[in-house]
Amino acid sequence: MVMDSIIDTPPSRLEGDVRLLRRLQAEGRHEEALRDAQARLADLPENRDLLLIAATSLRHLRRIDESLAVLDRLAALQPRFSRQHQERGLCQVALKDASAAIDALLRAVNINPALPASWSMLEGLYRMTGDAQSAATAAEHVASLKRLPPEVLTAISLFSDGDLDPAERIVRAFLLREGDHPEAMRLLAKIGIARDVLDDAEILLEAALAVAPDFTAARHDFAHTLVQRHKYAQARDQVEQLLALEPGNPDYRSLAATTAVGLGEHDVAIAIYRAMIADMPDYPDTHLWIAHALKTVGRVPEAIAAYHAAAAARPDFGDAYWSLANLKMYRFSDAEIERMRAEEAAVTTALVDRYHLCFALGKAREDRGETADAWRYYESGNALKRSESRYRPEIFETNTRKQIEVCSRGFFERRAGWGETRSDPIFILGLPRSGSTLLEQILASHSQVEGTQELSDIQRIVLEMQGRQPDLDAPLYPGVLADMTADDFLQLGRTYLADTSAYRTDRPFFIDKMPNNFRHIGLIHLMLPNARIIDARRDPMSCCFSNLKQLFAQGQEFTYSAEDIARYYRTYLDLMRHWDEALPGRVLRVRHEDVVEDLEGSVRRLLDHCGLPFEADCVDFHKNTRSVRTPSSEQVRQPIFRDGLDQWTRFEPWLGPLKDALGDALERYRD
Repeated sequence: MVMDSIIDTPPSRLEGDVRLLRRLQAEGRHEEALRDAQARLADLPENRDLLLIAATSLRHLRRIDESLAVLDRLAALQPRFSRQHQERGLCQVALKDASAAIDALLRAVNINPALPASWSMLEGLYRMTGDAQSAATAAEHVASLKRLPPEVLTAISLFSDGDLDPAERIVRAFLLREGDHPEAMRLLAKIGIARDVLDDAEILLEAALAVAPDFTAARHDFAHTLVQRHKYAQARDQVEQLLALEPGNPDYRSLAATTAVGLGEHDVAIAIYRAMIADMPDYPDTHLWIAHALKTVGRVPEAIAAYHAAAAARPDFGDAYWSLANLKMYRFSDAEIERMRAEEAAVTTALVDRYHLCFALGKAREDRGETADAWRYYESGNALKRSESRYRPEIFETNTRKQIEVCSRGFFERRAGWGETRSDPIFILGLPRSGSTLLEQILASHSQVEGTQELSDIQRIVLEMQGRQPDLDAPLYPGVLADMTADDFLQLGRTYLADTSAYRTDRPFFIDKMPNNFRHIGLIHLMLPNARIIDARRDPMSCCFSNLKQLFAQGQEFTYSAEDIARYYRTYLDLMRHWDEALPGRVLRVRHEDVVEDLEGSVRRLLDHCGLPFEADCVDFHKNTRSVRTPSSEQVRQPIFRDGLDQWTRFEPWLGPLKDALGDALERYRD
């Protein structure tokens, strides 16, 4: 079985106490359980399990109002803890409030479908209120849960409430003992997805479908995992099988649209979204999705209308407002700003919506020249986003040291002639917000060059080299490069070209514009020695400030604090200097400021590096109507402008820590 098992650790004293308290409850000794739980809560007032034990004992003691008060405390701390909703439902049953009980129990099973007690209670309540259809549905859930082995049921319940470690221990032990069990395999895959171990999840789900081809829930998870791994063509095959069974299923339809977007078929995605909106006009996410697709193909007025529809459907929908701000050219009205302020300040607004709103308000205030207020919102948005991040700067710095140690000039000289010799790819890399989208738009305006998107294929290859459960402090990659053969790199090059063919037409060259690929230039050189590589570089203050006010859809976790982005920029300079020494002449460096100052000269330099004849359309890049998915999508549809070069200077009073952290990078970037 895949995914290395978690090392078992002995239960803590608290875990032992919780088990004892639950045993007391099972024996009906609720006074004793309540007394002991309250004693432990004096030291641990926010402990989820102790609060639930106290609430449950209070209900059994018929002290319902006190139980609900404890549940209110628990809900404020753990709003998505299913068992507190189940317990609230049981309290409402005791109060003979069927409507409130149904509402609470539905909340419980929507979070955690593996709650037999909630489904059983719902079945009875629905029958009592005369809703026979809902009662039958609840009864079906009860029956399906009874068919599951008890260990699997327990593990699903734990997983649904976020208890991944015990869920994995239970389901892994079950699989080792019982062999292949589709539902258990699916659960282990979902644990892998939650931990971002997507390759293992893919293998598990594929194996589950081999055992049970009609297992539609596993097929849906499989398709979703393939999308997350950017395997859009394979995902489409799975989605088509799902849609053949349920053509109107909204989850399947949205997944079909996502695969179409991944394959660059934006008109197909837009058509799917329009059909979904016709069926579900009040669903905010669909309006957001179609707006993203419309923006990508340059239909900006329609995109703006769709973003407005998303915000109207859910007034605290932070992503809708940030997406408007992220158009760069959009300007918020007074009424919109006040609405955003109110939603950002509301205590009920979720964290993810709050930081989206903060970044949107920062942009709105900056556009009005209110820099102090803008910076306050940018700073707050970054702090909120950083609070949920697990980014560790030393991981990147360790990897950089290893790259420098392993990938020496002699290392490459001994491997001269290795890899796939085709010269199709043009890699544009560097830091985000460094002008790479502008370079991509220039080159994609050439008749021989295909503009694709930020492809994840190189990063996927690296993840596979790192292996399962990688030690981030002592990684296998890049050291593993020294153990690989010429044939290994030849096959990697061919696989890369085959996998990226889905994004291409008949043009002889194509662009891979994943900024973070600068970390893997050595690997790229070994597998594709004739690929062109371009380093998009921007003045560090401009680049880092631009990142600090940008909220990325995913990844780029190093951009949410001045210290993190400065450390990343400095390490980027260290690594790029190494590539210049180890692979002299291999990388063309293009400074954004030079492109702005001398567009035609920079275009000719780019085309010469790529071995392409000059074409005037590359200078008139803004007339290109190709789809663009990065934050700069609207800017590269405008003629080149100087305004953005020194935007950071308006915020200089607050950027002292950034400048200090950058240190000699302020001059060294010119090397």
